[in-house]
Amino acid sequence: MLIHAVTPFPGMIDPLCNESMMKRAQEKGAVSIEAVNLREFTADKHKSVDDAPYGGGPGMILKPEPIFLAVDSLKSAYPGTEPRIIFPTPQGVPFCQAKAVELAEEKHLVFLCGHYKGIDQRVVDSLVTDEISIGDYVLTSGELAAAVIIDSVVRLLPGVLGDFDSAEGDTFTCGMFDHPHYTRPEEFRGMRVPEVLLSGHHANIEKWRKQQALKRTKERRPDLLDGDIT
Repeated sequence: MLIHAVTPFPGMIDPLCNESMMKRAQEKGAVSIEAVNLREFTADKHKSVDDAPYGGGPGMILKPEPIFLAVDSLKSAYPGTEPRIIFPTPQGVPFCQAKAVELAEEKHLVFLCGHYKGIDQRVVDSLVTDEISIGDYVLTSGELAAAVIIDSVVRLLPGVLGDFDSAEGDTFTCGMFDHPHYTRPEEFRGMRVPEVLLSGHHANIEKWRKQQALKRTKERRPDLLDGDIT
Protein backbone atom coordinates (compact mmCIF):
# COMPACT_ATOMS: atom_id res chain seq x y z
CA MET A 1 0.00 0.00 0.00
CA LEU A 2 1.06 3.58 -0.72
CA ILE A 3 0.14 6.26 1.82
CA HIS A 4 0.86 9.95 1.31
CA ALA A 5 0.07 12.73 3.77
CA VAL A 6 -0.11 16.14 2.11
CA THR A 7 0.79 18.67 4.78
CA PRO A 8 2.42 22.07 5.32
CA PHE A 9 4.23 20.49 8.29
CA PRO A 10 5.79 17.20 7.13
CA GLY A 11 7.90 17.03 10.28
CA MET A 12 4.75 16.12 12.19
CA ILE A 13 4.10 12.97 10.15
CA ASP A 14 7.51 11.33 10.17
CA PRO A 15 7.84 10.77 13.95
CA LEU A 16 4.33 9.34 14.16
CA CYS A 17 4.83 6.89 11.30
CA ASN A 18 8.39 5.73 11.88
CA GLU A 19 8.19 3.99 15.23
CA SER A 20 7.03 0.61 16.51
CA MET A 21 4.54 -1.27 14.32
CA MET A 22 4.42 1.44 11.65
CA LYS A 23 8.17 1.31 11.20
CA ARG A 24 8.19 -2.50 11.02
CA ALA A 25 5.37 -2.47 8.47
CA GLN A 26 7.46 -0.26 6.18
CA GLU A 27 10.58 -2.36 6.70
CA LYS A 28 8.60 -5.46 5.69
CA GLY A 29 7.43 -3.73 2.52
CA ALA A 30 3.75 -3.92 3.46
CA VAL A 31 3.34 -0.16 3.17
CA SER A 32 5.19 2.98 2.12
CA ILE A 33 4.30 6.11 4.10
CA GLU A 34 5.52 9.49 2.93
CA ALA A 35 4.82 13.08 3.94
CA VAL A 36 4.37 15.46 1.00
CA ASN A 37 5.42 19.03 1.78
CA LEU A 38 2.63 21.30 0.61
CA ARG A 39 4.98 24.29 0.57
CA GLU A 40 6.91 22.74 -2.31
CA PHE A 41 3.90 23.41 -4.53
CA THR A 42 3.75 27.17 -3.96
CA ALA A 43 5.01 29.89 -6.28
CA ASP A 44 5.63 32.86 -3.98
CA LYS A 45 8.89 33.47 -2.13
CA HIS A 46 7.23 33.02 1.26
CA LYS A 47 5.84 29.60 0.27
CA SER A 48 2.41 30.62 1.53
CA VAL A 49 -0.20 27.86 1.72
CA ASP A 50 -3.01 29.84 3.38
CA ASP A 51 -4.95 33.07 2.98
CA ALA A 52 -7.82 34.99 4.58
CA PRO A 53 -11.37 33.72 3.94
CA TYR A 54 -13.60 35.47 1.43
CA GLY A 55 -16.49 37.13 3.21
CA GLY A 56 -14.39 37.93 6.24
CA GLY A 57 -14.18 36.16 9.55
CA PRO A 58 -11.44 34.80 11.79
CA GLY A 59 -8.72 32.34 10.85
CA MET A 60 -6.91 31.38 7.68
CA ILE A 61 -7.86 28.90 4.96
CA LEU A 62 -5.54 26.53 3.10
CA LYS A 63 -5.44 27.64 -0.54
CA PRO A 64 -6.58 25.31 -3.33
CA GLU A 65 -3.65 25.76 -5.74
CA PRO A 66 -0.89 23.96 -3.80
CA ILE A 67 -3.22 21.13 -2.80
CA PHE A 68 -4.36 20.52 -6.38
CA LEU A 69 -0.76 20.62 -7.59
CA ALA A 70 0.37 18.20 -4.90
CA VAL A 71 -2.36 15.72 -5.78
CA ASP A 72 -1.65 16.11 -9.50
CA SER A 73 1.99 15.33 -8.78
CA LEU A 74 1.11 12.17 -6.86
CA LYS A 75 -1.22 10.96 -9.60
CA SER A 76 1.50 11.53 -12.20
CA ALA A 77 4.11 9.76 -10.10
CA TYR A 78 1.87 6.71 -9.59
CA PRO A 79 -0.16 6.44 -12.82
CA GLY A 80 -1.31 2.90 -12.16
CA THR A 81 -3.26 3.81 -9.05
CA GLU A 82 -6.34 5.90 -8.43
CA PRO A 83 -5.84 7.18 -4.88
CA ARG A 84 -8.53 7.37 -2.25
CA ILE A 85 -8.24 10.96 -1.07
CA ILE A 86 -9.16 11.44 2.58
CA PHE A 87 -9.76 14.68 4.42
CA PRO A 88 -9.81 14.21 8.22
CA THR A 89 -12.36 16.69 9.58
CA PRO A 90 -14.79 16.85 12.53
CA GLN A 91 -17.51 17.37 9.92
CA GLY A 92 -16.86 13.97 8.31
CA VAL A 93 -18.47 10.59 8.85
CA PRO A 94 -17.40 8.92 12.10
CA PHE A 95 -14.37 6.66 11.76
CA CYS A 96 -14.90 3.06 12.81
CA GLN A 97 -13.29 -0.36 12.48
CA ALA A 98 -15.41 -1.21 9.44
CA LYS A 99 -14.06 1.87 7.66
CA ALA A 100 -10.50 0.86 8.59
CA VAL A 101 -11.10 -2.58 7.06
CA GLU A 102 -12.51 -0.94 3.92
CA LEU A 103 -9.53 1.38 3.54
CA ALA A 104 -7.09 -1.49 4.12
CA GLU A 105 -8.26 -2.94 0.78
CA GLU A 106 -7.03 0.12 -1.12
CA LYS A 107 -3.71 0.40 -2.94
CA HIS A 108 -3.13 4.12 -2.48
CA LEU A 109 -4.37 6.49 0.23
CA VAL A 110 -3.75 10.24 0.18
CA PHE A 111 -4.50 12.26 3.32
CA LEU A 112 -5.04 16.02 3.08
CA CYS A 113 -4.04 17.43 6.45
CA GLY A 114 -5.96 20.56 7.32
CA HIS A 115 -4.68 23.44 9.40
CA TYR A 116 -5.87 26.82 10.57
CA LYS A 117 -9.61 27.28 9.92
CA GLY A 118 -9.88 24.64 7.20
CA ILE A 119 -9.32 24.12 3.49
CA ASP A 120 -10.89 25.72 0.43
CA GLN A 121 -14.20 23.99 -0.31
CA ARG A 122 -13.22 23.51 -3.96
CA VAL A 123 -10.63 20.99 -2.80
CA VAL A 124 -13.32 19.02 -0.99
CA ASP A 125 -15.75 19.22 -3.90
CA SER A 126 -13.26 18.21 -6.60
CA LEU A 127 -10.66 15.97 -4.98
CA VAL A 128 -11.79 14.46 -1.70
CA THR A 129 -13.41 11.01 -1.77
CA ASP A 130 -13.84 10.63 2.00
CA GLU A 131 -14.37 13.15 4.79
CA ILE A 132 -13.67 11.26 8.01
CA SER A 133 -14.01 12.34 11.65
CA ILE A 134 -12.13 10.64 14.49
CA GLY A 135 -14.40 12.27 17.08
CA ASP A 136 -16.60 15.18 18.03
CA TYR A 137 -13.80 17.57 18.89
CA VAL A 138 -11.43 19.92 17.07
CA LEU A 139 -7.66 19.49 16.71
CA THR A 140 -5.18 22.15 15.70
CA SER A 141 -3.42 19.64 13.47
CA GLY A 142 -4.90 17.45 10.76
CA GLU A 143 -1.72 15.37 10.89
CA LEU A 144 -2.73 13.87 14.23
CA ALA A 145 -6.10 12.72 12.89
CA ALA A 146 -4.46 11.36 9.74
CA ALA A 147 -1.95 9.40 11.83
CA VAL A 148 -4.76 7.82 13.86
CA ILE A 149 -6.48 6.60 10.70
CA ILE A 150 -3.22 5.46 9.11
CA ASP A 151 -2.27 3.42 12.18
CA SER A 152 -5.68 1.76 12.33
CA VAL A 153 -5.46 0.81 8.64
CA VAL A 154 -1.82 -0.30 8.45
CA ARG A 155 -2.13 -2.79 11.31
CA LEU A 156 -4.74 -4.64 9.23
CA LEU A 157 -2.44 -5.19 6.24
CA PRO A 158 -1.28 -8.78 5.68
CA GLY A 159 1.97 -9.61 7.44
CA VAL A 160 2.11 -6.45 9.56
CA LEU A 161 1.13 -8.06 12.85
CA GLY A 162 2.99 -11.19 13.88
CA ASP A 163 -0.22 -13.05 14.72
CA PHE A 164 -3.26 -12.30 12.55
CA ASP A 165 -5.55 -13.25 15.42
CA SER A 166 -4.22 -10.26 17.34
CA ALA A 167 -6.07 -8.11 14.81
CA GLU A 168 -8.96 -10.49 14.21
CA GLY A 169 -10.02 -10.40 17.87
CA ASP A 170 -9.72 -6.64 18.35
CA THR A 171 -12.42 -4.51 19.89
CA PHE A 172 -15.16 -3.71 17.29
CA THR A 173 -13.96 -6.40 14.84
CA CYS A 174 -16.72 -8.72 16.03
CA GLY A 175 -19.15 -5.93 16.81
CA MET A 176 -18.27 -5.90 20.51
CA PHE A 177 -15.57 -4.71 22.87
CA ASP A 178 -12.65 -7.04 23.51
CA HIS A 179 -12.60 -9.28 26.58
CA PRO A 180 -10.27 -8.62 29.57
CA HIS A 181 -6.66 -9.81 29.26
CA TYR A 182 -4.24 -11.06 31.92
CA THR A 183 -0.59 -12.10 32.04
CA ARG A 184 1.97 -13.14 34.66
CA PRO A 185 2.11 -13.12 37.64
CA GLU A 186 -0.98 -15.12 38.63
CA GLU A 187 -1.45 -12.91 41.71
CA PHE A 188 -0.51 -9.27 42.07
CA ARG A 189 -1.30 -7.17 45.15
CA GLY A 190 -4.05 -9.56 46.13
CA MET A 191 -5.65 -9.62 42.68
CA ARG A 192 -5.75 -13.02 41.03
CA VAL A 193 -6.12 -14.05 37.42
CA PRO A 194 -9.56 -15.69 36.88
CA GLU A 195 -9.24 -19.43 37.47
CA VAL A 196 -10.81 -20.31 34.14
CA LEU A 197 -7.82 -18.81 32.31
CA LEU A 198 -5.48 -21.10 34.25
CA SER A 199 -7.57 -24.23 33.66
CA GLY A 200 -6.24 -25.15 30.23
CA HIS A 201 -9.84 -25.93 29.17
CA HIS A 202 -10.02 -24.07 25.86
CA ALA A 203 -13.78 -24.38 25.38
CA ASN A 204 -14.47 -22.92 28.82
CA ILE A 205 -11.91 -20.16 28.25
CA GLU A 206 -13.51 -19.20 24.94
CA LYS A 207 -16.97 -19.20 26.56
CA TRP A 208 -15.74 -16.98 29.41
CA ARG A 209 -14.13 -14.55 26.99
CA LYS A 210 -17.31 -14.20 24.95
CA GLN A 211 -19.35 -13.65 28.11
CA GLN A 212 -16.95 -10.98 29.36
CA ALA A 213 -16.89 -9.23 25.97
CA LEU A 214 -20.69 -9.16 25.88
CA LYS A 215 -20.91 -7.95 29.49
CA ARG A 216 -18.40 -5.15 28.89
CA THR A 217 -20.17 -4.05 25.68
CA LYS A 218 -23.60 -4.05 27.33
CA GLU A 219 -22.31 -1.91 30.18
CA ARG A 220 -20.35 0.60 28.11
CA ARG A 221 -21.77 0.66 24.57
CA PRO A 222 -25.13 -1.11 24.36
CA ASP A 223 -25.74 0.67 21.05
CA LEU A 224 -23.19 -1.65 19.43
CA LEU A 225 -25.19 -4.77 20.14
CA ASP A 226 -27.70 -6.35 17.83
CA GLY A 227 -31.07 -7.00 19.43
CA ASP A 228 -30.66 -10.75 18.95
CA ILE A 229 -27.45 -11.03 21.00
CA THR A 230 -28.01 -12.54 24.45
